[in-house]
Amino acid sequence: MALTNTRTIMELAANAGTGQGAFNVIHLETLEGLIGGAEAAGLPVILQISQNCAKFHGGLEPVALATLAAARKASVPVAVHLDHAEDEALVYEAVDLGFGSVMYDGAHLEYAHNVEVTARVTEYAHQRGVYVEAELGKVGGKDGAHAPGVLTDPAEAAAFVAATGVDALAVAVGSSHAMTERSAALNLGRIAELKAVLEVPLVLHGSSGVSDESIVAAIAAGMTKINVSTHLNGFFTRAVREYLTANPSVVDSRKYLGAGRAALVPEVSRLLALFAGASPTKN
Repeated sequence: MALTNTRTIMELAANAGTGQGAFNVIHLETLEGLIGGAEAAGLPVILQISQNCAKFHGGLEPVALATLAAARKASVPVAVHLDHAEDEALVYEAVDLGFGSVMYDGAHLEYAHNVEVTARVTEYAHQRGVYVEAELGKVGGKDGAHAPGVLTDPAEAAAFVAATGVDALAVAVGSSHAMTERSAALNLGRIAELKAVLEVPLVLHGSSGVSDESIVAAIAAGMTKINVSTHLNGFFTRAVREYLTANPSVVDSRKYLGAGRAALVPEVSRLLALFAGASPTKN
């Protein structure tokens, strides 16, 4: 229970052929809502802090320490993960702060350079018992565009994993970041091809733009870690808007932020159960 190494949570899901939810922390209220949802479901959760989140809070340490403290008090297994770090130094900081896993995102780099930096990051993290995720085949949408990225090549993915030693690989299979509509079309055939040549778990970024049915199909095809942020942010923001509309004179921010936090709990619980219930044998 409580703060758990990401490797433990990922291996349980990968061995079972099920999906594992990984959700982004934005601030303290989302952090509490995400843990509340996991506790309601009685299932593990991976909490993710992105490079953008660290920048918003003026640095990684404040939001990281809060997240690690909350994870330690949770009644279910909670792992803390650094998401989409293009800054190599930030990855080392996360490792030293006690994160269970880190994602170095070198997908924007030329292949050889991506391999070089990712291998260096992986060596540092593994020496300290930290799980490493990387990305190959850029997932679209980081700058607001919804065009899917180039599909990850299976042969290149196998060579990349062998050269870097990473523990999990985020792949481009048709999803896109920051989508507010769940209309992305995943290439299930490519997921199966990647699964067939890789021994490490596959990670689906941009899952907010993917329907429940498609996510379940993706897990059946070989996906393990399912990243969701924008979709959950929508639940939080809508609840805040509704509270302020109904209570226009409120000035205590705890009241409307509390409404946003509460709105996350049932949807986080539902998603974790959905992902955990999906498997090749059931779908």
